[in-house]
Amino acid sequence: MSLQVEKLEKNMVKLTIEASAEELEKAIQGAYLKNKGKISVPGFRQGKVPRKMVEKMYGVETFYEDAANAIIPDAYEAAAKESGLDIVSQPSIDVVQIESGKPFIFTAEVAVKPEVTLGEYKGIEVEKAAVEVTEEEINAEIDKERNNNARIVNVENRPVQDKDETIIDFEGFVDGVAFEGGKGEDFPLTIGSHSFIDTFEEQLIGAEIGKEVEVNVTFPAEYQAAELAGKAAMFKVTVKGIKEKELPAADDDFAKDVSEFDTIEEYKADIKAKLAEKKENQAKTAKEDAVIAKIIENATMEIPDAMVETQVRQMADDFAQRIQSQGLTIEQYFQFTGLSAQTLLEQMKPQAVKRIQSRLVLEAVVKAENIEVSEEAIEKEIADMAVMYKMEAEKLAELIGEGEREQMKMDIAVQQAVTLVTDAAVEK
Repeated sequence: MSLQVEKLEKNMVKLTIEASAEELEKAIQGAYLKNKGKISVPGFRQGKVPRKMVEKMYGVETFYEDAANAIIPDAYEAAAKESGLDIVSQPSIDVVQIESGKPFIFTAEVAVKPEVTLGEYKGIEVEKAAVEVTEEEINAEIDKERNNNARIVNVENRPVQDKDETIIDFEGFVDGVAFEGGKGEDFPLTIGSHSFIDTFEEQLIGAEIGKEVEVNVTFPAEYQAAELAGKAAMFKVTVKGIKEKELPAADDDFAKDVSEFDTIEEYKADIKAKLAEKKENQAKTAKEDAVIAKIIENATMEIPDAMVETQVRQMADDFAQRIQSQGLTIEQYFQFTGLSAQTLLEQMKPQAVKRIQSRLVLEAVVKAENIEVSEEAIEKEIADMAVMYKMEAEKLAELIGEGEREQMKMDIAVQQAVTLVTDAAVEK
């Protein structure tokens, strides 16, 4: 294998990778052996057609795609390692030459980690966050707990109100024609949950049990069902049942039921202490965020688009996994929210850029301050991980590869950099 490295604009690099004609021939033969059982030619038994006959009938390029797919992953990996580049994106592959008897040549365009020029990063001025706990905040927490312990009771003598839990039948129409997926029976809907599009739920306020009402909405312009996107629709809705929450009184009996305290005043004091701790943590995070944002503003870096795209894709994959852990597929999430995959990616882009910028400047601080991570710090991190994964620390340490260990080391160093710049900040 041979490799040429060409620097492009905005921290992009083109790797031109060449595999020998012998390697290509081996890959083509492998593709033939893999697929010959599926090939049928008159006069030959299934799976017994000679390669030359297949290439004569279907063209010499018949096995090129499979051969390229067999060569590219390992060849790219070896080239990336040989280049010594700090690659931060998935490669964009383009086949330049593939022909029997000649070397196989392809290019891989990749983003490399940008250089960062730090500006001021110590003594950053930030606003001091308020950490006082108000009576309104304490009461709001109590109301939340009252809501969690509310009784659900049937309602028969009034129409739908905001926050009601309803059971509805519905059918949707566009231009007077019922559309697929627009009908439901005995559907549970909490008014104000924004589970349905547009103003669907608000229009049910005032509806009476057993009486059909018309609800007019407009589908979002980027609705996942293209045939409905941007269109006005009318739903015929019948409310079949209404339920409401009956909240318990905020008294001593309530405090005994929901906590280890005997009186409501003791319960309130505990809530105040927990809210104060929460606010302290939030203030610490807000200070860190403000300091890092200012360091980013003071720094200079040029982030390649491919690096952002890779970060966005990773965030989208993480989001899809979280959605699945809640019992929904990402397709169902799109259906319920009216979002599309492209819209979600666009929404994630600013956060992706922020994550990249934060990491880059903090790694630059690590370098500028010569922050070194001790073995004790690494061992503590492994011990903490072992507790989380319910494993023995020694066993976990054995499973961690050298690359993962180096990544862990940098992660710890970055966190130490966060502490350094935050402690050096000035609160106004």
